[in-house]
Amino acid sequence: MLNLDFHPTGRHFLQIPGPSPVPDRILRAMSLPTIDHRGPEFGVLGLKVLADMQKIFKTKHPVMIYPASGTGAWEAALVNTLSAGDAVLMFETGHFASLWHKLASRLGVKAELLGLPGAQGWRQGVNAGMIEQRLKADSGHSIKAVCVVHNETSTGVTSDIAAVRRAMDTAKHPALLLVDTISGLASTDYRHDEWGVDVTVSGSQKGLMLPPGMSFNALSPKAIEASKTSTLPKSFWAWDEMLEINKTGYFPYTPNTNLMYGLSEACDMILDQGLDVVFKRHQRWGRGARAAVNAWGLPIQCADPALYSPILTGVMTPEGLDADALRKLIYERFDCSLGTGLGKVKGRMFRIGHLGDCNDLTLIAALSACEMGLKLSGVKLAGSGVHAVMDFFSANPVPVLIKN
Repeated sequence: MLNLDFHPTGRHFLQIPGPSPVPDRILRAMSLPTIDHRGPEFGVLGLKVLADMQKIFKTKHPVMIYPASGTGAWEAALVNTLSAGDAVLMFETGHFASLWHKLASRLGVKAELLGLPGAQGWRQGVNAGMIEQRLKADSGHSIKAVCVVHNETSTGVTSDIAAVRRAMDTAKHPALLLVDTISGLASTDYRHDEWGVDVTVSGSQKGLMLPPGMSFNALSPKAIEASKTSTLPKSFWAWDEMLEINKTGYFPYTPNTNLMYGLSEACDMILDQGLDVVFKRHQRWGRGARAAVNAWGLPIQCADPALYSPILTGVMTPEGLDADALRKLIYERFDCSLGTGLGKVKGRMFRIGHLGDCNDLTLIAALSACEMGLKLSGVKLAGSGVHAVMDFFSANPVPVLIKN
């Protein structure tokens, strides 16, 4: 039985940077009767979503769909391209980059972690120059892959992936480029083919507006060739069987059929509007949220304005204020969930999600909850963030409303 104490009247404000709220239109699609995943109807559905996801990733090459979380897609990217003992270069931009490094080490590869020192490194993006210098020093080409996070969900920093590819090309290094855009896909510009990415990792519960439980690998021809000689153990994650059976829209094992209905609907919503419109909307929300934080006089976790994420805004709390205690207060008093600080910044910051099925009023309401919570916690704010975001949205109309 549900505990109704956790379900007060009205709609809960889920303003974490994923899982994001699921639109009613997608929930309705997921409520369709479960179908035979070996029957003719599923083959049509499978071919549609595989083609749609190529458009979302901006690739002409195959996209793998797994009934798993993003962590599973991390593992799939590594085990299909590497062998035990291979060297991998990773760059630490936050908690999720660190977790991917930990996962790689447990798989038996030699995972080297570059990054800027201390918590300060978690306020910056990927330093392409550091990657270039490290690859130039690897004259024997022992490094087989470079792994970076595109949109670091723990900090609100969006890194320049095209710059990483340029650095690798300048170093004349043959390593594969593996990129995590779990929170970036379908929310900010991402170009798998144009940026020369070999494997892109993503998940369902962020910009795609689905529940957790579905993840993706977008592949390049170079990655597929590497998979033919990779010796890390794999069965569930193996690309070879998937590549073959996906040609007919089917999968080598039972897919999450009702999430596939939801994915089809999500792709329709995004592609019918156009990716550029979706990206502009998220950029606008990010600018509105930052207008509020700046009005409060609080620092933004991302220290480089050129790398501000349009998906979330990380807010650093004043010295002496436990950010998790603030989040708890806001949740209990105003029924609004905010993202916690993770790893090195736990207790020092909170995260406001503004992605997917959001609009001006939901974001204004969430920022109102933050402002009231800060005041109740005794923080003397420089000004009203609520007034600042209202002024910003009033002066900058939304490009296109989302279709529900």
